[in-house]
Amino acid sequence: MGTFKHFYHRDYQERTDLVSEFAQLSKEQQAQLTLDYQQKNDHLIENYLTDYALPEGVAVNLVVNGDEKVVPMVTEEPSVIAAASNGARLLSRDNGIEAKVLGHNLMGQIVVKTDNVNLLTGFVNTHFDKMIEVANQAHPSILKYDGGAKEVRVRQLDETYCSIDLFVNVGEAMGANMMNTMLEALADFLTDKIEGTILMSILSNYGEDSLVQVQGAVSVAKLSTAGIDGQTVAKQIVAASHIAQIDPYRAATHNKGIMNGIDAVVMAMGNDWRAVEAGVHSFASQNGQYRGLSDWQIDGNKLVGKLTIPLSLGFIGGATKVFDKVKVNQQIAKITSKKELSEVVAAIGLAQNLAALKALVSEGIQKGHMGLQLNSLAITAGATEDEVSQVVQQLKEQHQADLASAEKILKSIRNNEGE
Repeated sequence: MGTFKHFYHRDYQERTDLVSEFAQLSKEQQAQLTLDYQQKNDHLIENYLTDYALPEGVAVNLVVNGDEKVVPMVTEEPSVIAAASNGARLLSRDNGIEAKVLGHNLMGQIVVKTDNVNLLTGFVNTHFDKMIEVANQAHPSILKYDGGAKEVRVRQLDETYCSIDLFVNVGEAMGANMMNTMLEALADFLTDKIEGTILMSILSNYGEDSLVQVQGAVSVAKLSTAGIDGQTVAKQIVAASHIAQIDPYRAATHNKGIMNGIDAVVMAMGNDWRAVEAGVHSFASQNGQYRGLSDWQIDGNKLVGKLTIPLSLGFIGGATKVFDKVKVNQQIAKITSKKELSEVVAAIGLAQNLAALKALVSEGIQKGHMGLQLNSLAITAGATEDEVSQVVQQLKEQHQADLASAEKILKSIRNNEGE
């Protein structure tokens, strides 16, 4: 333990040397760490060693409220971007996916231990205007953008604890730091004025007042596959959607598929995907059982899908200012506001879900995954850029999809080239 004492006080070279010695890294492995070093990131996180890159691509074919979008996505999982593009194509008719933001307020909590909830509620109701004023004074710049504290309420959590909930319009920012600053100022104001003890002040990622709703439709005829007619595929998608509503085991994987697309865009746009995940999954459990987030129904000759999720995103501030590619990605997607960002992110989630359900109930989920998975397998085996396609082709011909087969094929290719 003594080796890493005050580790965060050491300079970059010392940290790298200590980790390398501890892990017995080779010279080549040490070089991999230092190759991707960026000085500015040494100030961004604690105990910084290196940058860790993930692939970025773009989803195409997406139409949101009549506007065509090209959407940057960051993901390591094969077929996510292909599925998003495929689902977007199916939903691109007319105005494409209709999206609207239902709310844009962030919520935070001051948790109070008290044995008199009625007295606390009475105080909050009586001093409502003053509490709003105190919160806004803690971050007055937000008032310039028609933002600021909007609502205060009291919720009883159990016989001992209550939560004073503050709702704030944080403008174009995600607003976590802004909210926490306002909560702490409000807690200071309340400390000697209420009967009870304040336990903590912190934002909530639940997002009940930051909901985004999207809806899209596709002609049933467009859902047909080589072996299944469109009407049957549509009915099976509806059935799969229903199963995600009644079975939490299925709902977990159903929603994971939606988040494949959402997380990838959120990351590309420099936002906190962990906060989005927390909010979305808690929202999926709002009625006491974890359920699928989307709903698909047949309406006439169309399959119609709906998705409502909480999204607390930021268009400015935070990591969007730190990482240069965020601005580039915003421009690629032609996104100019937090509202547009939220609409596009939710729309990608719906498109991703449609593609996944269609594959699941028709040819099976593995067929769509397999091509890119074979690419990944070839690369893992050590294939160069010129060798990947040869390895993949032979894996397909042999109907083998394991690392040992890929390595054997690669060795054979290189032996033949050496003759």
